[in-house]
Amino acid sequence: MPLYHDDDQAMLADSASQFMAEEGAIEKQLRHWRDRECKDGFGHGLWEQFAEMGFTGMLVDEDDGGLGMGHVEAGIVLEEIGRNLTPSPFLTSSVIAVTALKGADAALKERYLPGLIEGKAVYAVAIDEGAKHRPERIACTAERSGNGFKLSGRKDFVIQGASADMLVVAARTSGSDGDEDGVTLFAVPKDAANMSQDPVRLVDSSMASHVKFDGVELDGDAVIGEVDGGRELLNRMLDAGRVGAAAEGVGVARGAMDRTVDYLKQRKQFGKLIGEFQALQHRAAHLYAEVEIARAAVIKAQQLLDGGSERGSLMASVAKAKVARTAALAVQEGVQMHGGIGMTDEYDIGLFMKRDRALSEFLGDAYYHAGRVADLSGY
Repeated sequence: MPLYHDDDQAMLADSASQFMAEEGAIEKQLRHWRDRECKDGFGHGLWEQFAEMGFTGMLVDEDDGGLGMGHVEAGIVLEEIGRNLTPSPFLTSSVIAVTALKGADAALKERYLPGLIEGKAVYAVAIDEGAKHRPERIACTAERSGNGFKLSGRKDFVIQGASADMLVVAARTSGSDGDEDGVTLFAVPKDAANMSQDPVRLVDSSMASHVKFDGVELDGDAVIGEVDGGRELLNRMLDAGRVGAAAEGVGVARGAMDRTVDYLKQRKQFGKLIGEFQALQHRAAHLYAEVEIARAAVIKAQQLLDGGSERGSLMASVAKAKVARTAALAVQEGVQMHGGIGMTDEYDIGLFMKRDRALSEFLGDAYYHAGRVADLSGY
């Protein structure tokens, strides 16, 4: 398949670009909520506007009231989110949590999907149990208790966990920490007894939580998918999240690059625009090429996931690793070409660097995914 958007996708890109530039702009959203030390880190009013645009239910099947679109379309929205540093729960709620709920029964879908589609609900995913992304090891346990389960353990850095109406939690129902089987997914409501959260503000001003489960009682109908058989669904969630994070990372790289190129066209040194200096032209051209390569890798991964290809998971890691390095290059070059003022809060370029640092760690950094590509390739 061609690594560019068709006519319908191009129309969606135009719509998302205009919406995010106007309603999701840095001054209107990120700086606004950051400077007020908002406990959520994003605006619920904007989330409802996402719903009005049809974004919140993009990946929800048409039979469940959504648009039935794919990862390519969701990635278009995510790229514009990254380009404008728009704080929102789109990635965790409308991409990762929705992927999980696709494996749920009709009752759970009816309970959770309408609120999401309407922009009234926010969902989070609780997977990692340490400072680094290691989903291969799940130690949080869910022991059988009557007709349900008792959830015990902790999850770390749950993005927007304290704002979420429901958490998708990966827990171990059998076996030992590193076993492939024995993992089950649960839909845990925000008001569940014996669940506590310790919210923390991340470097990019987004909010995450350290969540503790101290014998949380769950009914059997809280299970998403099959008991002990949740690993496959978890892997689909992770792949969706990884390629979504990569798409947002491309947006971060593009946003940083655009601001840097604009600055090169405005700043004068020695009586000339600094964009006329050949050394800076070479660096800008190299950055543009890297961003386009990363974007192509993301589109390929999205297409493979949408097509159900066995190579989709591998390509999701290729995209995540490539984008992590490219976005890091974009923000580093941006700050350097801005000079000393690039590190000041007055200029937005520093905000892109902060977002890149948080996003590159989410669901695995470049080193994790480079290793995963090697493993999946038989090395």
